[in-house]
Amino acid sequence: MKPILRPAVPTTLALLLAACGSSEQPITSTPNAADTDPLAPLLIPKVNLPAPDVAQTGYSAHPDVQAFVAERRNQGRGLDEGSLKAFFDTAGYRGDIIRLMDKPGTSRPWYVFRNNNAPAARITAGRRFYQANRAAIDHASAQYGVPAGLIVAILGIETNYGSNMGNIRLADSLPTLAFGYPRRAAYFRGELAEFLQLAAEEGRDPQSFSGSFAGAMGMPQFMPSSYRKWAADGDGDGRRDIWNNVADAAASVANYMKQNGWQSGGRMAVPVTLTPTPELSALMERKTEMDHTVADLKRMGVMPQETVADDEKAVLFRLETAPGEYRYFIGLNNFYTVWHYNNSRLYVMAVRDIALGVGAGGL
Repeated sequence: MKPILRPAVPTTLALLLAACGSSEQPITSTPNAADTDPLAPLLIPKVNLPAPDVAQTGYSAHPDVQAFVAERRNQGRGLDEGSLKAFFDTAGYRGDIIRLMDKPGTSRPWYVFRNNNAPAARITAGRRFYQANRAAIDHASAQYGVPAGLIVAILGIETNYGSNMGNIRLADSLPTLAFGYPRRAAYFRGELAEFLQLAAEEGRDPQSFSGSFAGAMGMPQFMPSSYRKWAADGDGDGRRDIWNNVADAAASVANYMKQNGWQSGGRMAVPVTLTPTPELSALMERKTEMDHTVADLKRMGVMPQETVADDEKAVLFRLETAPGEYRYFIGLNNFYTVWHYNNSRLYVMAVRDIALGVGAGGL
């Protein structure tokens, strides 16, 4: 993959997990208009603020919802005003979701995060899951050039291999967040628009979708925009069923990684040695950007413990392996690709640990 910066694209319930696992704040992007492409991201409707509380007005009487309906109708993407109004007439408001979104996150050290997200039991379960679904996962791995162990690891850390995908109706969660959560309203209105378009494209009743309280869906916990961009038909049956079909879920994860820059055969992280300095400490505290080369870091006293090309882009970080004890690493291209799936360095390294435990080598 070419070593360039890419905008972060939130994909999963990662929007929330990152806040719990890292001091980094999740990076979000908003859809762009491209009316000539029916699968292009959608415009975020204009809103009128300030507005009354949707919990008191209900959706249909809320001016921002009315503006949303008018905007969608004017875009002419197959969602008529009647169907939109019917959707909001049956959408539920979930105040408990707002409380969950506002719950303060805590920064956890690596040794706690790893025990919670990549314990031995999850790695063992991953081996069993891989053995039971080897043909489908290996097919996705070969098609997209992404290790089978990495595919398994993403499905494991996101939903414990499909056993915990969330049971909240998206017809309740997304409207609640789009019109009752001002801090992230723009993002969730975009996801709601993507969701309604997704349901129309798939020929499904929007009331039939369920997922996490943040609107993430299926085994890989794709947000609606991510589903429309990257969900894949892994078994050729003409559907993209990331809820019940392991072949589709595996192909979707692999397609996401490939389209976001996964480099076949490349590594995710390499251990390094260094003597901590104020310069290096400040560098490790910066947000995750691939704006240094390995050669740059070597000049600062960072010594990779494996062979790495000097011109590779890298990010320096540390893991607290025990209270007050640290190991240091550089994250390479494939580290950055997985980081886009969830904007947390701890998440990426937990995925790597599961993948290595399942049998992926060279990560």
